[in-house]
This record gives sequence, C-alpha cells and structure tokens, in this order.
Amino acid sequence: MSNSLSPFHLAIPVNDLQKARRFYNETLELDEGRSSDHWVDFNFFGHQLVIHYKAKSDSASSHTNAVDGKDVPVPHFGIILAWQVWQDFAKKLSQKKVEFVIAPYIRFEGEVGEQATMFFYDPCGNALEFKSFKDMSQVFAK
Repeated sequence: MSNSLSPFHLAIPVNDLQKARRFYNETLELDEGRSSDHWVDFNFFGHQLVIHYKAKSDSASSHTNAVDGKDVPVPHFGIILAWQVWQDFAKKLSQKKVEFVIAPYIRFEGEVGEQATMFFYDPCGNALEFKSFKDMSQVFAK
C-alpha cells in the first residue's frame, strides 16, 4: 500500500442535527461544508465527516472493551494528531469543559506504541477518540 494518505469519508447518525452541528463547529472548531436540512459536512482534519439526522433509537446500547485498564467505548472514531497539536487540543477541550469518558493521558507509557489519547461523546452519543504518537513510525508497531 502507498504511504500517502487519502481523505476518508465518514457519515454518522445524530438525533439532534442542530446540537451536533454546534458541537462539531464550535466545540471541535471544524469548518462546515455543504449541508441540507438533514445532513452537514465538516472538514475533520482534512477528512470528510458528515452528520446525518436519524431519529433516536432505543435499540442502541453502549459497549466497551478494556484497554490499558480503561473502558474504551466501541464503536468510536477519531484522528491521530501531531504530538503538540494533540496537547493543545486536549487543553482547549478541557477549557471548554468537555466531559471526557477517558481524560487525556499517556497510554502504553514506555512501551512500543506509546500514545496520548482521550475519549468523549458528541451530544448524540457518538464516541470520539483523539490520539497522538511521539514517534509516528509506531502507529502500526507491534
């Protein structure tokens, strides 16, 4: 496979389009692209994230997997940021009083794949993870 990255496209359901739009635009500070009455595009760090309105379903249940002694929400999505960008972003989210599921910390410290990570939910229950590696060559290291 090529080492160059192509932008991904991810569409996620939200049960309150306006609340989710404010969160992604104001809290995460993502630029908005095209939109309609039922969906909104965002520039998610160079990737295309689309929030689509979907009525709330009672059948949705949360699930977690234990990783490094923490309960990681599944499913989740996110992005790998440069180390200092992640540090600045974590500080900004803390100042904005984002309620973390897993507060910013260093995972696998001193081991292969050492990384900074944090988890939180958007207002519609979608779990997000933002992470960083001091050594980006270890993203897929075993």
